[in-house]
Amino acid sequence: MLPLSYAPPLPPPQSRQNPSPSHKPKPQPCVFLFPAALRTAAAAAAISFSLLAGNAVAVAPVEQPPELCRGQDDGREVEVKAETVTNEQLVEEAWEVVNEGFLPDAGSRPWSPELWMQRKQDILQGSIKSRSRAHDIITKMLASLGDPYTRFLSSSDFSKMSKYDMTGIGLNIREIPDDNGSLRLVVLGLILDGPANSAGVRQGDELLSVNGSDVRGKSAFDVSSMLQGPKETFVTIKVKHGNCGPVESMKVQRQMAARTPIFYRLEKRDNENSSVGYIHIKEFNAVAKKDLVSALKRLQNSGASYFVLDLRDNLGGLVQAGIEIAKLFLNKGDTVIYTTGRDRQVQNTIVADSGPLVTTPVMVLVNNRTASASEIVASALHDNCKAVLVGERTFGKVPMILQGLIQSVFELHDGSGIVVTVGKYVTPNHKDINGDGIKPDYRRLPDLNEARDYLLRCQSKKLS
Repeated sequence: MLPLSYAPPLPPPQSRQNPSPSHKPKPQPCVFLFPAALRTAAAAAAISFSLLAGNAVAVAPVEQPPELCRGQDDGREVEVKAETVTNEQLVEEAWEVVNEGFLPDAGSRPWSPELWMQRKQDILQGSIKSRSRAHDIITKMLASLGDPYTRFLSSSDFSKMSKYDMTGIGLNIREIPDDNGSLRLVVLGLILDGPANSAGVRQGDELLSVNGSDVRGKSAFDVSSMLQGPKETFVTIKVKHGNCGPVESMKVQRQMAARTPIFYRLEKRDNENSSVGYIHIKEFNAVAKKDLVSALKRLQNSGASYFVLDLRDNLGGLVQAGIEIAKLFLNKGDTVIYTTGRDRQVQNTIVADSGPLVTTPVMVLVNNRTASASEIVASALHDNCKAVLVGERTFGKVPMILQGLIQSVFELHDGSGIVVTVGKYVTPNHKDINGDGIKPDYRRLPDLNEARDYLLRCQSKKLS
């Protein structure tokens, strides 16, 4: 745990109908903006979710080293009606979902309705002879958007979507293309102090095998099922550390229970008579809010005059947990976050629904590994003049990690599906989370009077 005195230098600046174009309605997702909804959604109709984080898994930025060497199923089965839709209609169905909802600035390539219409016309000039060919066309069509998170799901992968839960050993993996066009399974996130992390798995490791079975070439969905098992049973995994090895085999005990991410203490700062309640939040999981409420109350009862909330190296976790934690500090009606997109169902304003648990000044410590749900919390408190930000600019945007974007999963007519980026998160001050990170107010912790003055000026400016 980093001491309060530490502040690193700032870095340099659908209903099912015939999908013919004349009368098929756009597939309609149920709008759940948070990953928790994914666990209880049936693998039918469409599911919306945010990939800022997985289930109790801190989704971390992938730090690419230099190139030095060359959820739970509800029991229902997915209904497959391949005979009721032609290959051409299936491709057009996927095209239409993108046409109606895709967020244009999510991709790296130019997009417009006109360009997208031209693409459909080019694709459908000839007949599509097989279902596998239709799936291949959809995959390439989505890849042309330049958004790695808008992608095709086979029917088997779609049926497993509701089981997509990586918390068994605290590991989140992702398919990453290598220079040769093959896919590697890379560790994108770890539960800090979780089973995999404690066994020695590191950020950026490549997963090579599970229980002796080679997983190279398998999907993340398939491998996630291999990692699951009853609590306290063991799974043996082999990983390659970084790009150049070494390769290590390790036996990991599955553990489904979420551990507390909250660590706190009462401190005295030099040259101050008042006491500070220091709270370190390592990640946002299912017990984070409950344990934070307990910590805040105990520190207040012990005489804390203000609080330091440490979000350094907090790579995220459950978005909903972060939102609920932000509400603990906000006035009723204050905006926590905006969600925006082309589809009205994505457009939303999330506000605090009750008064703050604490009213004393708050200082939030951040650095360049403060990411995802942590950035939502930091920006909500900062933009509502409830906290000053101290430290480094937050993580912001990199190409390989979904940061501040909202996705929906749509089931296609044959039981396959597509994942489409449909929206993004925007801070109360209308800053795009998927931008350059959040700039702090101070490089080092200010004293209490300075922080109070800053927050008063912020509140005055907000009211004017």
